[in-house]
Parts: sequence; C-alpha cells; structure tokens
Amino acid sequence: MSGHIPVLCAETLQQLQPQRGGLFVDCTVGLGGHSRALLEAGATRLLGLDRDPQAIAHAREALAPFGDRVTLVHSDYRQLEDVLQAQGIETIDGALADLGVSSMQFDAPGRGFSFMRDEPLDMRMDTSRGETAADLIARTPEGELADVIFQFGEERFSRRIARRIVEERREQPIDTTGRLAAIVRRAIPYRGHQRIDPATRTFQALRIWVNRELEGLDSFLATAVRRLRAGARLAVITFHSLEDRIVKHTFRALAQGEERLITVLTKKPIVPGLDEVEANPRARSAKLRVAERLA
Repeated sequence: MSGHIPVLCAETLQQLQPQRGGLFVDCTVGLGGHSRALLEAGATRLLGLDRDPQAIAHAREALAPFGDRVTLVHSDYRQLEDVLQAQGIETIDGALADLGVSSMQFDAPGRGFSFMRDEPLDMRMDTSRGETAADLIARTPEGELADVIFQFGEERFSRRIARRIVEERREQPIDTTGRLAAIVRRAIPYRGHQRIDPATRTFQALRIWVNRELEGLDSFLATAVRRLRAGARLAVITFHSLEDRIVKHTFRALAQGEERLITVLTKKPIVPGLDEVEANPRARSAKLRVAERLA
C-alpha cells in the first residue's frame, strides 16, 4: 500500500455512507485503498473483485487485518451477477467501481501501460488471458487501427498514426512501449509547448481496446443497481470522457421511464479539489457519479 492514494476517497465515503454497516462491493478493488476506507468507516463486510490477479494478491495482503470480513474474487466487474450468485448474495448495501488504471498497473515494470519506460507492449489488466497490445497491433488492418485510435483516444491524427504503425511493423515488430511511442511522435506534426506527450492519446486508445473497457459498462451498471437494496448507493469513478458519458447516460436511463430504479444524486460529477490534485496528479481527470436505489 506504500504510496497508494485512493482517488476521491473522502467524497466516496460521504456518498456511500458505510457507517450504516452492511455488505459493500468494491467492483475494482485494485490495491485495496477504497476497500480499506470503507471497512474502517463501518462497512460490516466487503466483497472485492478485480480482473488483475496481481491486484487481488496485493489487496489480499493489504486487507488481511480485516480477516473474514473480506472476500476477494479474481473476476471482471462485468461478471458481477455471476459472482454474487456464486457467493449466495441477493442484495448489497453499497457498491463502488473505480474504473481507472491503478497506480500499481502504471508503475509496475513489464505491464506496458506507460511510455515512461521501455518495456514489453502488453497493456492487459488481466495478464492471465487475452491478446496483448503488441499482438493486436501486429494483425489489425490500418483502417481498423485508425478507427480504434480515433474512437478510444479521440486522436485527430489517428490515420497518420495508423499508417506509420503499419509501415513500421513491416520492418520489425512493434513490441515495446518505447518503439510505439517513438512511432506515434514521429507521425504527429510537432507543436511547441505541448501540454501532453503526443503518444498519450494513442496509448489510452490501445489500453481501452485491449481491455474492452467500454464494452458492457452500461449492463454492469444496470446489474449493480438492481442488486442494491432500497436506499443503497452505487458510486462510479471515471477517468476519461468516454467512460463518464456512458455512466451519465446509463444513470439517466435508469432514473426515467416506467421502471424507475434510481435517483441520481450527482447532477454534475464530483471532481477532486486542488489539494488532492497537487498531492496526487493522477486524480486530476477523475469524476465521481452516484445513484441511489429507489424502493
């Protein structure tokens, strides 16, 4: 847990109200920071999920002092319904999904999420299955690659980048973060005083693509809402506009119509204060949205 700072932690506790006790589900347990805070604030039991086996191992160590109050499961949050059924759980007293890449995943060598180090181009959150970013780059046609970079990275130079990637992979495989970042930088016209590295959007796009981060997010939210008891809350933290848009629209849909399931407590998302951003720069793009289950 050294150096780990859970994002929007105080705001999340204020919204989820764990002091009332009960069973809370951390759908993306990560290093266990939010889970620990929920348990310390009064949650009776906690069920934690994560698709990353390394995260589960770290969380198990971090949350060991809470003993049998904690159950951890290696599972994608989109499998929440199956996990709850397997655990014999019908209703829950609160749920949290922090959809960002954890500090451990960014910082651990060999994971390939960051271009700050030259390492294998992996990017899988669950390293036990699926294709790596290098695998997908090696076999994907130029047009599809451009669409991925544009859609998931909102990169205006996506076609230039895709064309350069295809040209370069003919010469030798693109299998390291350093090689990919250099290719992207050469493909984008230079602009002085750039606020972010030119490779940032492409790396975000590939990470979302590799991990299918947007796929099934809306159905997961609906599942979590239906499992909440009346008065219980679901809190979702996002880190880019594509995720936040899905959460916003799904909450709106679940709050309307004949089968009105929730009331949305955050008309505008809760964002970190200046003090938190200064202490943890990775929090700067975080947005928290919260919904409460109706009777």
